[in-house]
Amino acid sequence: MASERIHYKRSRFSTRLPKEPLYTAGHYWLQREDDGIWRVGLTQFATRMLGEAVELDFETASGTEVETGQVVGWLEGFKAVTDLFAPMSGTFEGANPELDDSIERLTKDPYDRGWLFRMRGEPDTGCFDVEGYVATLDTTIEKMLGQRHETG
Repeated sequence: MASERIHYKRSRFSTRLPKEPLYTAGHYWLQREDDGIWRVGLTQFATRMLGEAVELDFETASGTEVETGQVVGWLEGFKAVTDLFAPMSGTFEGANPELDDSIERLTKDPYDRGWLFRMRGEPDTGCFDVEGYVATLDTTIEKMLGQRHETG
């Protein structure tokens, strides 16, 4: 994804967010390809929260119809294990085969070669542009900083 990027920094988190994709409140990005296909990945913020990626598996077969929010697989990171959700309704079109050889791409190249899976369909109206995602990051990080101050 060689698109224009904007710099984002808040507290100790800094990233360069691509302008072109759509984003979700769950820290996924969606990049349109051809013929109604979308590449789906985790944002750098999400991968940082998970830590180094250790293992990844998809429970959903290619060609399966899925609904927004449906679990399609899971990802184990050094810090946490998380379910992977479909960020849109449509057809699951399969996982990124490059991750079989190099799972590190998830954290080292999250917006380009580190995408997770492809889906066919149209994103939900709850997706937003990069400015909307910046607002989501601000809220999320502010909440985390508030919790840290409360617990000392």
